[in-house]
Amino acid sequence: MPLNLCDYENKTSDAIKAFWQTRDDARSKQKESGKADQGERAAVTGGKNMHGVSRLVVDLVKANGLPNAQVHQQRAVLTLPGYFRPTKLWDLLVIDNGRLIAAVEFKSHVGPSFGNDFNNRTGSPG
Repeated sequence: MPLNLCDYENKTSDAIKAFWQTRDDARSKQKESGKADQGERAAVTGGKNMHGVSRLVVDLVKANGLPNAQVHQQRAVLTLPGYFRPTKLWDLLVIDNGRLIAAVEFKSHVGPSFGNDFNNRTGSPG
């Protein structure tokens, strides 16, 4: 069975546009409220910048062999026990026939701290 990429070119473009629009909207909303965070933090504290990317991942899961999988994105059901911490809150869980298929955490990296953030996210523990 060939991999179904679900029109990822257009959906990725839409997700990127939504990412930047969400950042701009969050920044504007905070500025209007008079309670803006310092620096670029105002653009990311809204918490919805990666929704376009998560929608693409859900489409890929459903189109490629897991059409009946349960995809959880509501905060109340996103916690799993972890090795380094007793609980870990994920952004998306995919469960099929009672089995955990994927646990995904979305992170965005923008600005001058990209190098440090990348190293912190990909370096080996310890």
